[in-house]
Amino acid sequence: MTEAPDSPWRVGAFRTLFAASALSHLGSNVGYVAIPLLAVTTLDAGPGQAGALAALSTAAFLLIGLPAGAWVDRLSGRRLLVAADAARAALLASVPLAWWLGVLSLPQLYAVVLLTGCATVFFDVGSQSVLPELVGREHLVRANAAVVSLMAGANIAGRGAGGFMVQLLTAPLAILGGALAYLASACGLTGLAGRRTRTTPSAAGRRLRTEIADGLRHVLGTRELRALALTATLTNLGAQMINAMLPVLFTRELRLSAGALGLYWAAGGLGILLGARLARPLAARFGHGRTLALAGLWSAPAALTVALIDSGPWLWLAATGWLAAMTKTGIDNVLGVTLRQHLTPDPLLGRMNATFRFLLTGALAIGSALGGLIGELTNVRTALWTGAACLTGAFLPVFHSPIRPLRELPPAADPTHTPIA
Repeated sequence: MTEAPDSPWRVGAFRTLFAASALSHLGSNVGYVAIPLLAVTTLDAGPGQAGALAALSTAAFLLIGLPAGAWVDRLSGRRLLVAADAARAALLASVPLAWWLGVLSLPQLYAVVLLTGCATVFFDVGSQSVLPELVGREHLVRANAAVVSLMAGANIAGRGAGGFMVQLLTAPLAILGGALAYLASACGLTGLAGRRTRTTPSAAGRRLRTEIADGLRHVLGTRELRALALTATLTNLGAQMINAMLPVLFTRELRLSAGALGLYWAAGGLGILLGARLARPLAARFGHGRTLALAGLWSAPAALTVALIDSGPWLWLAATGWLAAMTKTGIDNVLGVTLRQHLTPDPLLGRMNATFRFLLTGALAIGSALGGLIGELTNVRTALWTGAACLTGAFLPVFHSPIRPLRELPPAADPTHTPIA
């Protein structure tokens, strides 16, 4: 057996995955800003339509999230990631093309974000599932810190740049830039060495439904994983209720520019980056589980300030609260993801990640639809307060779980274990 390198950065495959993922996340974040702004400013979308657009962008995890995990456990990681990015590039490129031809419509945007979300399901589950094999479980905290820092940097650069690209170049051209970033990512991933298929001989002939059930039982039947899933689901639900309404709030009520919206979202990316960089030293000082529990307790009051967003000083206060809430998310994304990878044997990694993605990104879809519904039936402010309240209490499942007293990571799951139905 080859000795593991001292750092994940010494692994060429990890560097390849990291560089390609940087481009992929950049494309995602440019589209995150540009598509809803295009719908609101060019196609005159209202709160309900903006909420539906945001919901469809993540609905794929509800539709195919669970079977995707079983498929990822059977397929080649490199080919899967390349195909996902190529599909996203083509889908995004269809939007500026339709705009140029004068045939762009809301139904097309709905279809584009839904199908792009399907490709994102496979990319996200595949990249998280291949990571333990690339770097070794002993380097997962460092590798996850790097990946979460990358995602945060993409949030800052992509959403900030996306807002200004919409302002300077128009939304369709900004979306074209996102498509090119996806294409560059797909090209880069062709250099990623293929990995072995995870499916064991005993599992090869098993039904897909049985394999999905194994993943669900593993996540929902393990107290630590169940607590992590509940906290992250509530976080996503509250955050997305807020995010779905921000394009409407900024452009119609506050009369602020697309660049201002991009900068506000970039503040959240800065918070995730800060949390990712703090995760390792905080865990070393206070313990892995205590850091996860206390970070939520500390950031809970800050989340409520997000609903106070308005012009002038209130905008800065809300942005500061958003940064604090997302700092906690950055810590969770490093330490929580590492813990769940550590508690999961190799043959179940794809299904475990897919189950989490199903719950977490499904919460994004529900949060978008719920935010849009509340905004349509009452007003945007009510939707913001509802989301902020959900975000504030999200830390409770982890705080009241066996995770809180954990000083060190528990022993790694047996990498050869495959559950028997």
